[in-house]
Amino acid sequence: MSKIIKVGIKYGLLAGVILFGLIQLVPYGRQHTNPPVVQEPNWDDVQTRQLAVEACYDCHSNEVNWPWYSNVAPVSWLVQRHVNKGRRELNFSEWEEKDNRPKMARELSKEIRKGKMPLRSYLITHPEARLTAEQRQQLVDGLTVTVNGQ
Repeated sequence: MSKIIKVGIKYGLLAGVILFGLIQLVPYGRQHTNPPVVQEPNWDDVQTRQLAVEACYDCHSNEVNWPWYSNVAPVSWLVQRHVNKGRRELNFSEWEEKDNRPKMARELSKEIRKGKMPLRSYLITHPEARLTAEQRQQLVDGLTVTVNGQ
């Protein structure tokens, strides 16, 4: 390897380390809040709630378990974005009476059945959230009763 290439690699690595250090100064992605639980759904049974906790609560509740890497940019930016978006779309900790329950139940069921939820990126670091086909169906059925049965 030529001396020029070695020097280029050395300075490239140094620049990468400096850039990594600098992005840690960006404040976004470390505002880890878990507001109080206002109201949970009236779950159809304990098993449905447990499946939702394992597969959904880290993005769709105020009871997020913030892992260590959620403090390290740029991963922290992705985690914060997912939690903010998840809470905005559906928050099991701020459950309220809604007129669109049948629509909500259909959308929830479709996302879970198609394997879109939980997100694949989440499953990489949270294997416990990986649901079997049977568990997915159990969650879909339970959420449908929970959403429509109230």
